Amino acid sequence: MTEKPAISRLWLGLALSLLATPAAFADTAAPAKEKEQCAVAEHTMGLRFQQQSAEVQALQLQAYNIATLKLDAAVAAAKDASKLAIVTDLDETVIDNSALLARDLANCHTYDAWDTWLPWERDGTPALIPGAKKFLEHADKLGVTIRYISDRADEQKKYTLATLSKLGLPQVSEESVLLLGPPKVERRAIVSADHQIVLLLGDTLHDFDGRFRKTPLDEQRATVAAEADKWGAEWIVFPNAGYGTWSKAPLQGWDAETVIEKW
Repeated sequence: MTEKPAISRLWLGLALSLLATPAAFADTAAPAKEKEQCAVAEHTMGLRFQQQSAEVQALQLQAYNIATLKLDAAVAAAKDASKLAIVTDLDETVIDNSALLARDLANCHTYDAWDTWLPWERDGTPALIPGAKKFLEHADKLGVTIRYISDRADEQKKYTLATLSKLGLPQVSEESVLLLGPPKVERRAIVSADHQIVLLLGDTLHDFDGRFRKTPLDEQRATVAAEADKWGAEWIVFPNAGYGTWSKAPLQGWDAETVIEKW
């Protein structure tokens, strides 16, 4: 076989390279473009943990077990259980909205913009958080007042009431469900005006104290530490890896060169 001249080989290689370039560029550019267009995809692992992990289920049951113990102790020490109240958040504390978030994530829709929430309140079918119904029914049987304080839309209150009633939760009424309007701290004050609040339950820190509302994360962490004795005693917090004020916070990595070693 006669060898082709070097210049011919050069041009042949260049031509093949040019032919290959569009496909190669597409292979590298497409994922980058897809990632840019689907920023919400960064929440996939957190949402998968929230919806699918047995660990989250265990944490939710653990929280309600602790709440039951604390409520029983409060009732035992009280002269009149009807003067006691528990205040609980709804979303990701009593009811599970992860199906909405998963749908939006699959459509690359940024779900924490909350622009798909109103249709969900009207037509969605949230599930119960494990342990929620059992705990709330127990509180009801003890004669303790239940107040549901949530930042769901007050103008759509009839839909939230219908959802809670369909799920079979106790003490669901216009009076017992306090939705978005005044900040939660003010709605809790309405409850404490004629009841002793013995437990607060929620997945977001402003479910517990006004100092957590619209404050920087470092201040939130400082308040968490300052109120260490209340966690698991008066304040029962539930896991929520799907959304929160922390979701855009930068990660802090180990400042060391990566070393790869095989086991």
